[in-house]
Order: sequence, then structure tokens, then C-alpha cells
Amino acid sequence: MTSPARPASVPASASSRHTGRWAEAGLLLIALVIGLTAFVLTTLNRTGASPAQSLRLAAALTAVCLVVHLWVRRTAPWADPVLLPTAVALNGIGLAMIHRLDLSYERTGQVHDYGTKQAIWTALGVILFCLVLLMRDHRLLRRWDTWAMWGGLGFLVLPFVPGLGTEVNGARIWIHLGPMSFQPAELTKVLLAIFFASYLVSNRDNLALAGRRVLGMNLPRARHLAPLLVVWGVSILVLVLQRDLGSSVLLFGLFVVTLYVATDRPSWLVIGAALFLPAAWFAATHLAHVQQRITAWLHAMDPSVYEMPGGSWQLVTGLFGMAYGGLMGTGWGEGYPNLTTFANSDFIVASLGEELGLTGTLAILMLYLILVQRGLRTALALRDGFGKLLATALSFTIALQVFVVVGGVTRLIPLTGLTTPFLAYGGSSLIANWIILALLVRLSDAARRPAAAAPRIIDTADLPTSLRKQVQDADDAPTPARPEAAPERADAEPPAFAPHRPADEEGDA
Repeated sequence: MTSPARPASVPASASSRHTGRWAEAGLLLIALVIGLTAFVLTTLNRTGASPAQSLRLAAALTAVCLVVHLWVRRTAPWADPVLLPTAVALNGIGLAMIHRLDLSYERTGQVHDYGTKQAIWTALGVILFCLVLLMRDHRLLRRWDTWAMWGGLGFLVLPFVPGLGTEVNGARIWIHLGPMSFQPAELTKVLLAIFFASYLVSNRDNLALAGRRVLGMNLPRARHLAPLLVVWGVSILVLVLQRDLGSSVLLFGLFVVTLYVATDRPSWLVIGAALFLPAAWFAATHLAHVQQRITAWLHAMDPSVYEMPGGSWQLVTGLFGMAYGGLMGTGWGEGYPNLTTFANSDFIVASLGEELGLTGTLAILMLYLILVQRGLRTALALRDGFGKLLATALSFTIALQVFVVVGGVTRLIPLTGLTTPFLAYGGSSLIANWIILALLVRLSDAARRPAAAAPRIIDTADLPTSLRKQVQDADDAPTPARPEAAPERADAEPPAFAPHRPADEEGDA
């Protein structure tokens, strides 16, 4: 007996394709072991006794990971199985190091309890991760692109609101909500990534039009430079008014790279650099806060720079700590990372470098590399332009942030004040990165899901205005009753020729 023919839209291997959920469960177990082992070793080496709450902690973390895994299995069954375990491993290592620094601060009479606060922020991030996955199709975000733009700009100006914003270490990028502080620019990068992807996929044909050819490059027409100039202006305002070099570089770099991917024109990269470098030079020579960081970077070992307020003391201490760790590190709890200021936030990479050595630092960087690679792989596999640009933008955001932080700590570039994703102490950064992870999981589910199992949602943003209105009016109109034998769509195969999907193929969809 021959099996019925398979529709052309369904891959031949769809019925036997592995969703990867059991692989995700195994990797989550390994990630849990990494985080819990770091926590136990830290407490053993600092106090000489096993942590009394280690069993309860292990049970709680296992329960949380199990719930999140089952939620992903239900809401995004075809998602990439590597994304979530990689983030859990990084988050666990960060919690262990923050807890380790709390033990050192307690010995000097400074009780901050950063570890407990970070655990609370992690729980909030996981809850938001699960809520974002309730969105069944990422293309729905295109309907909210204007709201994403205004929301991103609104979060960016919140620190200027009197009584809400506050200045920390020369940069006005924080707001206070009761006893908690929050950096709203972290959410700005997520919202603007959505807006950039939506805007560029709708206008990429205009932006890719060749203007004049100068020095071997196809330069765009003047009127098509307007979006780039607007984003450039916003980035410079952030740099000048908030004195935040890190967020300025992140926002401008995010847009320029997304623009380059959308149009495949290297000239946009050259134009972006030509616009940003003079502004950065002006900030380095006229803004005291930025000029201070440039001086500390260029003359870090100068005794006068080392000892001056806002000098290179923090940078040099972090470098000495990493040098003391050497190749294999001092071991969890055996170093002195607490001697560096902001060792649990801005300089957590230096703290980990001291106690895990160059080997451990490279292993952590490999985790980030895997995370970014999986995001870019998702972008390549997606079938729609908006999803491709959004996955690229979110992956590049993580990559650029890690590069800027690690480059600043190792004195490759000046310090910027950004935090390391999933590792560093900071609720705003942690929540934003869990949202980014949820979006990447949703995007990877769409990329790996067979075409026949994907939700059929018409993306009206790519349609002409008249046709878009007809589709939206048809969606709002009541659907008349139809015979069961009628096909669902005009281009769909009649039900008599459609194969019956086995239960193991439907999975948790």
C-alpha cells in the first residue's frame, strides 16, 4: 500500500525531524551543574564549610529550569535547543561570582546582598521570557513598530525626568524606582532593534538604490540618508547629554549594521564610520567625562593618571587581577577580585579572569560565541525579511556589547560602562537580555519549524496600501459558514490529498 503524496510545501523529512527538546534538557542539566558547582566551590573556599542551603538552592534552580524547559517545549517546540542552556550557564556563572564577591564584602563590613537582588532580577527575567513566548508569531511585532520606536526613545529620555533620573559616575543613565535603580537604555536597544528591522525591511529597496559612484563605492541618494542622520543625531544626543559612550556606540552600531545587512551595501558602513568618528573625536576632546576615560586608557600606567580622581586605578587593578590569575586561575573564592571597584558589574570579566584564569575566560567567551552564532544561524534560516533582520540585530547587540565590555576591561578600547550580558550585576541588563533570548527562541522556532506546521499569518506590511486595507477588512469581517470539504486557502491542497500527520510529528505544537 502506497502512502499518500505529501504537499509540496512540506519537507520530505518533516515527519522524522528531531525538534531538539531532549537535547535541550540534557544541555540544561549540564548548565545547572556548572552554576551549582561554582556556587558550592565558592562557599567551600571562602567559609570552609558546605553551604547549608545548597540542596534547597539546587532543588529550586532545577524546578525553575524544568518549568522553563516544559514551557519552551509547549510554546516553541522547534526552537534551537542550544540558546536557553547557554544563557542559563552564563547566568549561573554570574550569580556564583556575585555571591562570591558578597562573601568578601561581608568580611570588610560591607553588606550589600547583591546575590539575592540578582536572583530576584533573574526570576523577573525568566517570567518575562515566558511571557514573550506567548507571542505565537514574531511577524506580529511589525504591527507595533511605531510603538516600539516611541517606546525606545521614551526610555532613552527617562533619566532626564526631574526626580526620576540620577547621575552615577558622571553618566546620567539611571532612574530610581524606590530602593531599586534601573537603566532604561537597556530596553531601548530591544525596542529599537524591532523598529529598525521593520523599517529597513519595508524600505530596503529605496535604501539600496545606487546614487553616484565615488571611489569605487555606490553612495546613496541624499534623501535616503535621512534615517541614518536621524539615528546619528539621537546617538550624539545620548553621548553629549547623558555622557554615555557605551549606549551611543551600541545604538548607532546596531542601526548601521542592520542597514548594511538589509541593503548589502558596504558603503553604509563607510558612511556610518564617517559620521560617528568626528563626533567621537569631539566628545573625547570637549566632554570632561569622556576625555577622562580616554586619558585613563591611553596613559593607564602613568602614576599621575593612576592616582587622579576618575583615573586608571580601576582599570589597572583589574589588569593586575587577571595577570595574577594566569592561565588556570586562582580557583573559585581564592583570589582578590573585590579589590577592584564595581567588580560584580563593570569588571566582572576581570573578576572571573582572576579566579578562572585565561582558560575559564576563553570558555565564557566561547559561550557568547555560541549564542551569537546560533542567533545568526537562525537569521539565515528564516523565511521572512523582518525575521532575518531582527535575528541579526539581536545577535549583533549581544556580540557588540560583549566586545565593548571585554575590550574595555582588557584595555583594547576605552571603558564605556556597559554590562556583560547575563553575567554582570544589574537588573535592567539582565531583564533586557532575557527578553532578547525569548525573541531569539521564538525566531529560531519559526526558522526550524516545517512550513506546513508554521502559523499562517499574512504579513500586511509588505502589501500595497489598497491590498493591505482589503486584507485587514477581510480579517475583521465575520467568516461565512463553509462546507467541511472546502479547502482552507485557495492555494491549499484539497483535504483528500493531504497526508495525515502522525502524533510524533505534531509534538507540542
